[in-house]
Amino acid sequence: MKRALILQHMNHDHPGRFLDWFAEDGIVPEFCRVFEGQDLPSLAGYDLMFVLGGAQDTWQEAEHPYLVMEKAAIREWVSDRAKPYFGVCLGHQLLATALGGEVAPAAKAEVGVFDVELADCAFFAGVKARQKVMQWHHAEVTRIPQTGRVVASSGDCAVQALAIADHALSTQFHCEFSAQTVAGWSSLPSYIAMLEREFGVGAYSRLRDECWPLMPEMGRFTKVVWDNFKKASGLKT
Repeated sequence: MKRALILQHMNHDHPGRFLDWFAEDGIVPEFCRVFEGQDLPSLAGYDLMFVLGGAQDTWQEAEHPYLVMEKAAIREWVSDRAKPYFGVCLGHQLLATALGGEVAPAAKAEVGVFDVELADCAFFAGVKARQKVMQWHHAEVTRIPQTGRVVASSGDCAVQALAIADHALSTQFHCEFSAQTVAGWSSLPSYIAMLEREFGVGAYSRLRDECWPLMPEMGRFTKVVWDNFKKASGLKT
């Protein structure tokens, strides 16, 4: 069995649809709840680092000192060890800043369903060049690391996905969100409140109704990306 180190920044946040694929691929997820003060374990013995989203911003190191620890671990994992890394939203932004890029408040926040354009690269082989994805972010990568390349973009966000060689991939969009993820928000008052601050009363129901019929296609798209990532990064041969 392989082991995945999951860096978690919020309660009730998890790798979503990826957990099913971890099980299929014999990858055991081990969570580190950094926001509760858990120390990162030794990276030796892990096969994958998967970094989740969160309400934190990458520059808030004074408010969230563990971000310094995370960035150092990501740098060691991706640059020194060159091992498979997958990040979403904050995990995307942390990858960029850990390797010398920059993140700033987004010119236009994205919450809901949006289109992204995908580059012709190994990670996106076999999928359409334009995809509908789920977004929930108020910051964005404004400068990529020297070792990185942009592999997805949109009109409102130039760096929708970032690749480092063939072993690290991160997405600003939430490719991990599944139907179960979205349904679960209905029982989380804090998530409902966040949406209603953005879009008013009833925001959750409107977002659910918009994204629900798109979930099967989003799942198929992400599964191809996951299979491509496993092959390109050497996680699964």
